[in-house]
Order: sequence, then C-alpha cells, then structure tokens
Amino acid sequence: MKYVIGLIIVVGFSLGAWQLHQYWESVKERNPSTAAATAAPAQPEISGDQLPGLPRELEMSLQTAEQHGAPALKAFLAAHGNAIKDPRRAWIELDYVILAGATDPGEARLYYSKVKGRLTPSSPVYNRLKQLEKTYE
Repeated sequence: MKYVIGLIIVVGFSLGAWQLHQYWESVKERNPSTAAATAAPAQPEISGDQLPGLPRELEMSLQTAEQHGAPALKAFLAAHGNAIKDPRRAWIELDYVILAGATDPGEARLYYSKVKGRLTPSSPVYNRLKQLEKTYE
C-alpha cells in the first residue's frame, strides 16, 4: 500500500510540474518582449569570405593554406599578413587559432591575444572572438 501511495504522489508531482512548464511556455509566447529577444539574434551570422581586407590575388593561396592545415596557414600569415587588413586578417588569424589549438595551445593563445588586442566591439569579428574567449584565455 505504501508503494501505491508513493507512486500516486510521484505521478501527481510530475503532472503538476508538466502543467507548470506548459503554463510558463504560454506566458513566454504571449509576452512580445521576451519572444522578440529570444527569436532575433544580436548580429547576423557572417563568414570570412564576406569580410573586406584580403587582396584578390591572395584568395587562392589562402584557400590552399587553409586546406593544408595550421602550419601552412601560419606560413601564409607570416608571408602575407601585412598585406591583409582587418577584419579579414583577424578572421584568418582566428582560423589559425582554432587549427593550432589542437596541436599547440600555447601558440593558439598567443595569436588569440594578438587578435583580442586589436579588435574593438564594433568589429564584425568580435562575436567570434568572444565565442573563443573561454577556450583560449
């Protein structure tokens, strides 16, 4: 008999929690300020190809370097880094940070700190920088 009463109490609490959850969801849907805040992202998603700063003559060599991994991308940045302007340079350096993070975390943190020192919150790459912050600081 104790088990039956315990089972009824557990089922009752479960149904009550489910009803409370359903009520909360309906309240959130009716409130336009919270629905708009959760539905609309802060900034639209961007990709590195959309960013300005990379001369056209370097596009193919960048793609080749990205395909060959972290050492090739590091060599590309060493050879052509001064010809590439932000925000595209920061995007490429963050690509290198991600690739190098698997094999050389110290090098990845060094590049991350260089990029962080240059970028401002108004940069289109700033959200990506913030996403990597917990990993590379």
